[in-house]
Amino acid sequence: MLWLTLSLLTALAASSQDAWIKKFFSNFTLYEMAAYPFVYSLPMFLITIPFIPVPRLDATFFWCFLVSVPLNAVAFVLYIKAIRISPLSLTVPYLAFTPVFMIFTGYVFLDEMPNIWGIFGIMIICMGSYILNIEPGKWNFLSPLKAVSKETGSWLMLFVAFLFSFAAVIGKKGILHSSPFFFTISFFGVLNLFLIISLRAFGKIRIRTFRKTPLKGIIVGSLLFIHALCHGWAVSLIEAAYMISVKRLSVVIGVVYGKLLFKEENMGFRMSGALLMLVGTVIITLQGL
Repeated sequence: MLWLTLSLLTALAASSQDAWIKKFFSNFTLYEMAAYPFVYSLPMFLITIPFIPVPRLDATFFWCFLVSVPLNAVAFVLYIKAIRISPLSLTVPYLAFTPVFMIFTGYVFLDEMPNIWGIFGIMIICMGSYILNIEPGKWNFLSPLKAVSKETGSWLMLFVAFLFSFAAVIGKKGILHSSPFFFTISFFGVLNLFLIISLRAFGKIRIRTFRKTPLKGIIVGSLLFIHALCHGWAVSLIEAAYMISVKRLSVVIGVVYGKLLFKEENMGFRMSGALLMLVGTVIITLQGL
């Protein structure tokens, strides 16, 4: 059951990170908004690296590492853009499609295939995401699908879910050819540096921006640090699609944050969809017991 506890902690950290970024950093540029958690979590990863034993590394580890850095960098920037321009309750839920895509990517890269009940649970999660987009008085069968095309943040997040389906399984493969903590700590150390240096080189961020709210920066950096460690440990213990499905409980938490912090509307349907996604997650969790 350790994988379940770690996956739930990952979900809580991820959703809290999203809400914190949207609440306190939306007044900055898109790229500065995206860079905040990386700037403030970088020292945490760099300080931790010397304390992590170095396992025996092979060619598979290195190609997974090299592919994961740019893949996650692109996905995260698009992720931040989605939650910046659209409501949390209409963007974050589309991450629920990641484990659906992972049915295929997990099989290709890891030779993992959920059983019939696991697939059933994943499909229920997708149904919940569908319901999230129903608008009272305007519903028809295609309404939620049309919402994807009309709401920029929604279709962006759907594409992010597709990218994460590759990132998660390639990352797990890298973990299996090293260790959960070594891959996670070293990966985020390099990813953070890569993003910060790249964004600064292209003039997308100003260093003085990150001096304005240091306490808020430390908090969001800590959330990313916790998120990363729990994710890396959890995904090493169970099928990747199952772990990511439980992690997507962040969708339910994100809907709650949307109501409490941003006064988002139409919460009846959105919460119903989120709860249906929770049912799917419970089914998946039972498969991992």
